[in-house]
Amino acid sequence: MEARAGDVSKQSIRERIWDYMESHDIADFPRPVHHRIPNFKGSYLAGQSIRDLEVFAGTQEVKVDPDKPLEGVRLLALQSRKTLLVPTPRLRTGLFNKIIPPPGATKDILRKCATSQGVRNFSVPVGLDSNVLVDLVVVGSVAVSEKGWRIGKGEGYADLEYAMMVSMGAVHEGTPVVTIVHDCQVVDIPEALLEDHDLTVDYILTPTRVIATGCARPKPTGIMWSKVSCEMLTKIPVLRSLREREKRAGADVTLQAEPGTQQPAPSTVRRPQDRPQSQAGFRGRSHSSLEGTDTHLAATVCLGNLPYSARVRELKRALQELGAVPLRLTWQGPQHRAILHYTDSAAAQQAASLLQGLRLGDNTLTVSLGQQRDT
Repeated sequence: MEARAGDVSKQSIRERIWDYMESHDIADFPRPVHHRIPNFKGSYLAGQSIRDLEVFAGTQEVKVDPDKPLEGVRLLALQSRKTLLVPTPRLRTGLFNKIIPPPGATKDILRKCATSQGVRNFSVPVGLDSNVLVDLVVVGSVAVSEKGWRIGKGEGYADLEYAMMVSMGAVHEGTPVVTIVHDCQVVDIPEALLEDHDLTVDYILTPTRVIATGCARPKPTGIMWSKVSCEMLTKIPVLRSLREREKRAGADVTLQAEPGTQQPAPSTVRRPQDRPQSQAGFRGRSHSSLEGTDTHLAATVCLGNLPYSARVRELKRALQELGAVPLRLTWQGPQHRAILHYTDSAAAQQAASLLQGLRLGDNTLTVSLGQQRDT
């Protein structure tokens, strides 16, 4: 449970900012911004001011989170010929991807490389033994204070990514951390809400300001295994690898709610490293039901609870943004659902994971895997 300071909690601050950004039309695609690192109008402009920071000018390797409001920073890093590292979504298939634009890439190609789709199409995974040394970390935030205290969307991935980088020697105490936010996201955060694993920031970039926080609060010094759940360990293979390393080195790697219990067995679920090339785009749209689809399709994902006002183009845009583009989409508007067809069960399973929590309008969509078909 998150800490509280009187009637204030991290979640109440998140909700206040999300609501404000939506009600004042500050939010930008993807919307609504609730339960996300919110994109905002002016995020590209805010990100461009990073070029004026000495900590950016002198860097070689930059780690930038995959959030939409950081797209401009990713582009600037590529245009500046820096090594760009982007964490894999929810750390499912590793810690980093290294973005490698094609030879002679034009500005338009670099723009594509900086998008979430480009991160998947123009990257290679970076292993734990790659001797990565990150010079600058750029993270998204829901809220941040001028003192450098940060609140994310509540899932803890940015904090965990940083702790994992510490564990593998990729960052050190002096590695600067930058965040890009709208001015309305810079708020007072009670110190009582901060926890030992929370990542702080050294610079805040907004559309109107560059704030050097001078934050003296120590950053995480490694993975706090007592905060890691068995479920999280099962879902994140690279975390299991780091735990084994630290265990062999004699560290206490006891997990949350696991006093003296046996280490959980590794997950046997196969998670593909890359999305098949055949999923690169939609191939038309059918309004028929599942029974009318071609039998060679190997696996499907069913999205339910679509809003009455939902449109196909809105769903397609969301799928492209999340990197879950199917081979074909069957729209079943009257039933408030859509069927996504993928090349095999592994691709469908990966897509289902990416789509968890997807919202259209005010509705959170239900996500379920279909049955595999005979080829």
